[in-house]
Amino acid sequence: MSTDVATPVTAAPPGQASRQAAKLARREGWRRRAPLLPALIFAIIVTQIPFLVTVWYSMNSWNLVNPGSERFVGLSNYADVFADRVFREAALNTIVITGSCVIVSMLLGIALAMLLDRQFLGRSVVRTLIITPFLIMPVAGALLWKTTMFDPLFGLVNFVLSPFGVDTYDWASSAPVFAVVTALVWQWTPFMTLLVLAGLQSQGRDVLEAGQVDGAGPLRMFRSITLPHLRRYIELGVLLGAIYVVNTFDQIYIMTQGGPGTASSNLPFYIYQRAFLGFDVGQAAAMGVVVVIGTIVVATLALRLLFRTFSEEN
Repeated sequence: MSTDVATPVTAAPPGQASRQAAKLARREGWRRRAPLLPALIFAIIVTQIPFLVTVWYSMNSWNLVNPGSERFVGLSNYADVFADRVFREAALNTIVITGSCVIVSMLLGIALAMLLDRQFLGRSVVRTLIITPFLIMPVAGALLWKTTMFDPLFGLVNFVLSPFGVDTYDWASSAPVFAVVTALVWQWTPFMTLLVLAGLQSQGRDVLEAGQVDGAGPLRMFRSITLPHLRRYIELGVLLGAIYVVNTFDQIYIMTQGGPGTASSNLPFYIYQRAFLGFDVGQAAAMGVVVVIGTIVVATLALRLLFRTFSEEN
């Protein structure tokens, strides 16, 4: 009589099992990342490679007016940039324009979102119309404000203020920063409104009803319930608005040309002047690198604050 002897199954050593698990995890990770690789490669080609070329240009002294003047100067262009008085004025103007636009448009966006969150006849039509300024091209919007609103002779603003003695005031020349900020606020308020409105509609009605039962007034409910709920939406709007508004060029180029003098010139416009009017490629590239690094630092800090807010809520 023959007996079948079962072959014992030996378990894999712990080290080999962990290596197999790590290999499977890496394979799964690459399988998930594979569809994103074309987009990543495209982003590297159109953003990172030009940035590296800009860094190289920033270390050279090169003026297009003087052929053959290109030479390597190291970091001297960066020293000249920080010693440039006009660059510091443009940086200050950039902070003023960006901060004013983001703060004012966010306050107006919160107010409009609170109104649009109520039930009234034609609310969907009003919501559609309120986003119209954000859909208009920046160049067209800047021309509209320069010619139709702020024109010293035929502008609607002077016409409305004429009973108060304001007849031929040239807003673009006498108050250039105010004119640019007004056009930017008009364009960005709809974006802030939609973002805050999305936050309002995600708010639980049971919490509001509980506050009303406890006897809280509208102001107290907004300050203690609604505003904390909108915190992450407000932070996201401020972050996105600041990233986009800091690169403003169209409104300044169309409305003020950076003037009078450099009164309304921001960093992107001043870089344009040095590169395409002064033909100083080296210093313009150094200014661009400084602006990019500063924007990355500010955006990183803001994103950390935003992610911390999300993690605390979760």
